[in-house]
Amino acid sequence: MSLKNKLLVGGIFCDLQKAFDCVDHDLLLSKMQWYGISGKGFNLIQSYLNNIYQRVIISNKSQQYFSEWEPIRYGVPQGSILGPLFFILYINDLPKTMATSANAVLFADDTSLIITNPDLMEFTNSINTKSIKLNRWLKSNSLSLNIDKTHFLQFFYKN
Repeated sequence: MSLKNKLLVGGIFCDLQKAFDCVDHDLLLSKMQWYGISGKGFNLIQSYLNNIYQRVIISNKSQQYFSEWEPIRYGVPQGSILGPLFFILYINDLPKTMATSANAVLFADDTSLIITNPDLMEFTNSINTKSIKLNRWLKSNSLSLNIDKTHFLQFFYKN
């Protein structure tokens, strides 16, 4: 519809680097509380996230070496129903940082920004501004872009 209305339209298609591995458990839990998740449900999720441990085992032919067990403070389970749900809750506040002139589209770790504007200078400025805001939000949430796989694409209406 924006193209038919003669607006300039562009999309920033983001690839988040190791997105599921970088979710900060403390930040995720605080966001869940802010969204109103509380009581037994919150306690169950908190217990689940706070009671995951890992260690490294190095084996050669004759001997094995074990590291100490350490708690995992980052990451959500991949290949499960909970992983994408936790991740969506984690990034759900991203669209609010974009305010006007950009529409954030979130689906698990696929994140896109659609930017529209009738004026070329404002369109270009908006792309730059939204990119800076996106990077700031990602950094403050322990996430980062994979620059090699993140792309900008401008759309055109074919007459």
